[in-house]
Amino acid sequence: MPHATAATPSSGPRPRWWTELPLIAVVYGLYSMGRLLVHENIPAAVDNGLAILRLEQALHINAEHPLNRLLTAQPALGIPADFAYASLHYLVTPAVLVWIFRRRTAAYRAARTWLMTSTLLGLVGFTLMPTCPPRLLDAHHGFVDTMAQYSAYGWWGAGASAPRGLSGMTNQYAAMPSLHVGWAVWCGVLLWRHGRHPLVRAAGVAYPLITVLIVMGTANHYFLDAVAGAAVMALGALLTRPFMRLADRVKDRVRAVFARVPAPHTPTKSTIVSDGCKTSAGERIPGQRTASADSSDARTRSSAEASDDAPAAAR
Repeated sequence: MPHATAATPSSGPRPRWWTELPLIAVVYGLYSMGRLLVHENIPAAVDNGLAILRLEQALHINAEHPLNRLLTAQPALGIPADFAYASLHYLVTPAVLVWIFRRRTAAYRAARTWLMTSTLLGLVGFTLMPTCPPRLLDAHHGFVDTMAQYSAYGWWGAGASAPRGLSGMTNQYAAMPSLHVGWAVWCGVLLWRHGRHPLVRAAGVAYPLITVLIVMGTANHYFLDAVAGAAVMALGALLTRPFMRLADRVKDRVRAVFARVPAPHTPTKSTIVSDGCKTSAGERIPGQRTASADSSDARTRSSAEASDDAPAAAR
């Protein structure tokens, strides 16, 4: 995805964390709020989930069943998978973003714009296609909710990765596309492209693949949800450069508007009009003479008279 991750020379000043952090917080807040406000059309979501499952079965790509049975039967695998599903996307994604910010400044703006654009595209997908995840289908479809099965080991309850008792604060039918997978793809591409150590690049390959296995094995997503998550990231990568150019044009317009605003006029000191009545040396207040002032004036007059008498004596 070269459009979004190529390290090009920065066209502006180095990003500052105190401007970047509020921007990211606002975008994530809009995403979270929008996801909550999307109406949960449960019948439509169930129909969409079953349609995806039937399509996968027809294509023989329904790997969710064997993976889910494996995690259900093996707590040593199922419990770590649940912890990974509930936490890694909240930890790894910000960590990679900070790493890019600090170590690969030239690529940071494109990486941040790519992540934000793709996340908002995912919100569009949740709105247009509510999807019931495998774990919420009727039990006869053969899926077990591992998050509920192992909930005693973690902070979550019956509402997927939501903290226990707060499942009502999340939309559980926002499964298509899988942004768990989408964000993992984003992390993987950046680690592979900008990592210098072989282990970092290996992590860039392993993390998205492991995430795909986890989201299917915990019955939180179908395989096609994962495919859609990767597709959303690809589309976001293609839109990153146009969005950056649009943002630059808007910024230039705003700066031009502020540049045309006249600066406040500072009055200059007049050379004609005085600053008002000033107290001269020897005066306490204007017009009030003092003894020192009178003696000074007398000495001045004496000097002037002496200079006038000198030419006369010479004559």
